[in-house]
Amino acid sequence: MLLLVTLAEVGGAQSYVASLLPALVGRYDVTVAAHGAGPLRDAAEAAGVRFVPLVNVRRAVNPVRDLAGLLELVRLLRRERPDILHANSSKAGVLGRLAAALTGVPIRIFTAHGWAFAAHSGLAARAYRVADRLMRPLTTTTICVSERERESGLAARTCDDDATVVIPNAVDVGAAPRSVSTRQPPLLVTVGRLKAPKDFPTFVRALGRLQNGSFEAMIVGDGPDRPLLEEEIRSGGLSDAVRLMRERHDVPHLLAAADVFVLASRSEGHPVSVLEAMAAGLPVVASRVGGVPEQVVDGETGLLVDPGDPKRLAAALERLTGDPALRRRLGAAGRARAEERFDLEPFRRAHLELYSRELATRRLPAPMP
Repeated sequence: MLLLVTLAEVGGAQSYVASLLPALVGRYDVTVAAHGAGPLRDAAEAAGVRFVPLVNVRRAVNPVRDLAGLLELVRLLRRERPDILHANSSKAGVLGRLAAALTGVPIRIFTAHGWAFAAHSGLAARAYRVADRLMRPLTTTTICVSERERESGLAARTCDDDATVVIPNAVDVGAAPRSVSTRQPPLLVTVGRLKAPKDFPTFVRALGRLQNGSFEAMIVGDGPDRPLLEEEIRSGGLSDAVRLMRERHDVPHLLAAADVFVLASRSEGHPVSVLEAMAAGLPVVASRVGGVPEQVVDGETGLLVDPGDPKRLAAALERLTGDPALRRRLGAAGRARAEERFDLEPFRRAHLELYSRELATRRLPAPMP
């Protein structure tokens, strides 16, 4: 089996693959391939799985480099000869499925961690939609991480009804340290790559509407929009209240020291960061996009707001910063929901059952017990 991701950096697709690895080791001969260094490479090494660093598979669209990336994957698949290719993220999904079809890989699975055409607009959105439509006949099974993503894919004709399943993302809820914070003022935390479709500027503008001294905030992550965000913080007079961190590998512990988790975004699939916050017992304030409403029950485990609206986001944050009892109630309900619906065991079992069905359908050797 070859698990393919575009980049090894911090991200939802990378966390997804890392969460699968312990269930696969001992059953399958597993190889992970991605570009660059990062937590996914570390997770592969920790699991005792071989990691292949890719040279030409990158996020940015570049026809010359993408052709080189396709040839690189063709060579890799010819060398590895896997029965299963499981591709994740948009670029790896297109190049990987095409390379697998060219080299005769019998099972070609693609997980859509949020459709790329929904995260972009204009020409880029059309290009991603066309690319995924072209890959649809080459795909054995499409995994969507939320029911909303499945509906979007079917409507856009980027996946087939009878070859698409929903397996929500998951986290190890039992291992997550729980928040017991009683800070005053409360600490608001958000985590993610500083780049669209994440909408950190809207979060900062919402903070600018809150009363001075009523909160502290921490933004954890890095990315190309960092200078823009630094300017938003300075121009909003928030330098003393908002800490802009870099990427961190101790996010669960940061969440355990916080009071509220916030995710402002224009587009999402089924964000792992929200599940991590729920596992930590934090109330979640998030944009009503993608699969987020399948995670957060508005008014029961958190508060949902329309995307790109700093005024409504500020109102939700003000409601929580001023009501410790509400924070505790929503956070406890979120933790219980994560335990019931988004824990690792059913997530892993669903993938193992899918792989076994696909192998049996093609009369290929079953995985090791």
